[in-house]
Amino acid sequence: MASVTAAMVKDLREKTGAGMMDCKTALNETEGDVEAAIDWLRKKGLSKAAKKSGRVAAEGLVAVAVHDTKGVVVEVNSETDFVARNEEFQALARTIALVAVEKGLDDVEAIKGAHYPGGGTVADAIASSVATIGENMTLRRAARLGVAKGVVGQYVHNAVADGLGKIGVIVALDSEGDAIALQGLARLIALHVAATAPLALDSSQLDPAVVEREKAVLADKNAGKPANVLEKIVESGLKTYYKEVCLIDQPSIHAEHAGKTIGQVVKDSEKAAGAPVKLAGFVRFALGEGVEKQESDFAAEVAAAASGQL
Repeated sequence: MASVTAAMVKDLREKTGAGMMDCKTALNETEGDVEAAIDWLRKKGLSKAAKKSGRVAAEGLVAVAVHDTKGVVVEVNSETDFVARNEEFQALARTIALVAVEKGLDDVEAIKGAHYPGGGTVADAIASSVATIGENMTLRRAARLGVAKGVVGQYVHNAVADGLGKIGVIVALDSEGDAIALQGLARLIALHVAATAPLALDSSQLDPAVVEREKAVLADKNAGKPANVLEKIVESGLKTYYKEVCLIDQPSIHAEHAGKTIGQVVKDSEKAAGAPVKLAGFVRFALGEGVEKQESDFAAEVAAAASGQL
């Protein structure tokens, strides 16, 4: 059996909101498999975390750049938040995003090899900043969106400067309608995406493995019911799940759109835009998603709360 550590319990608590001892039990039952432990807790009704990623952390900035009908989001990591507040680091992140959107790039290695304003490549600029600031930095990831006609809107949450912050979102609308109306709509949707963190545009774009996992959880939670009843329960549960994680099915967070899904909001916008509007896609980067961080003394505090042992 895998050894369950205080750090593992802390991680599971942050991901699920379940109690410490429940997390410990879940990890013991699943031999330390965190993802399986999340499902175990959900099956027991001890966690509501279906789609939430853990509050993992890495320092740095998410940068957003939009040019005409193209948009890019990049994540540039640093070792400390102090460096993320450095104007030179901010200029580096902003310029990398601008290079990526102007070149139409979202491959990290391709961006690193692109020309950096002032001479050299993006990789050279990163190396120069490392030498100057004295802290390791890296271009971790990038993503882009574009439409032939329409707009790409943006929103940055916890912004420290224009286009730079902790969460960056771009939203693409495909339409020949009024650009001003479309920009307003795109920003509203970007704000919604920043707040709700949808997994996909619609159910057809969800990872099939994610859907199968949700089906399994629903089936296990309702084990023992007749097959025909269980099938209906799973089907109903999936519809609810799609409303939680698929952008077009999510209820809008904005008061002026109360009671409407994002899909309905887009449809209703066509009158003001003067043309059909299609929500073509979105990108949401939150700083540090999926990045492992060295554990702090909090793990020791968890261990102490468990009478010094796990």
